Amino acid sequence: MEKKVFGYPEFDVHGEKVLTAYDGPYYDMLMDIRVYRMKSGETRNFKHDSEETAVLLQKGKIALEWEGNTQTVSRKDVFTEGPWVLHASGGVDIFVQALEEGSEILVQRTHNTGRFASKLYSPDDSPWKDVCRGKFGDTANRVVNTIFDYNTAPYSNMVLGEVLNDRGNWSGYIPHHHPQPEVYYFLFDRPEGFGASFVGEDVYKSTDGSFSAIPGGVTHPQVCAPGYVMYTCWMIRHLEGRPWNARIDDERYVWLYDWKGE
Repeated sequence: MEKKVFGYPEFDVHGEKVLTAYDGPYYDMLMDIRVYRMKSGETRNFKHDSEETAVLLQKGKIALEWEGNTQTVSRKDVFTEGPWVLHASGGVDIFVQALEEGSEILVQRTHNTGRFASKLYSPDDSPWKDVCRGKFGDTANRVVNTIFDYNTAPYSNMVLGEVLNDRGNWSGYIPHHHPQPEVYYFLFDRPEGFGASFVGEDVYKSTDGSFSAIPGGVTHPQVCAPGYVMYTCWMIRHLEGRPWNARIDDERYVWLYDWKGE
């Protein structure tokens, strides 16, 4: 089967959008990632005995239920409010009920037979932080949150975070790579918004709802068009014995750290 590195999936009649799976053209991402658009009152159940699961609210209002706990959470959209995420190990029943029409959740899964305590992350747990402001001629301004990674959740085989690009700015910059596979899921603050995603030497048009499946060892900067804010949900899969905890800059571009933009 042909391996791919970029996709433009659509929601099916059941409100499911498949980004990556353990088989198919994106198998080397080692993650199952799907987005669900839910009707008001609809309930979905997630339970996988040998997989950990992270449920990220991207917009709307939902009720979460797990291990005897219940919590109602809401998010106007990814551009104005921070993330709510429920992260659970295999064997945990997660129920998600939509309390508003069109609520959307992203569900990230990967194989993990270890057991750990479930955690509900609030926006306060994952504050947005400025990155690169005042550097690179102020052309790579963005805010980033890291919901969990190897430093905060060493029991997990995944990393989950979000990025908001300033209009017309770059992210994933300077160009960098790492051995672990990574998936970027893109949204724009207007439906016609667009950008460009670089995967090694290839370039793809980023559009609302598209995604990039980046193999290990390949550089992957991106940029959004002027006038539009670009959201990226970034998801990394640790490798056995090689967890992700740092990016590796492309040496050709490290001189930019000393460039003042004159």
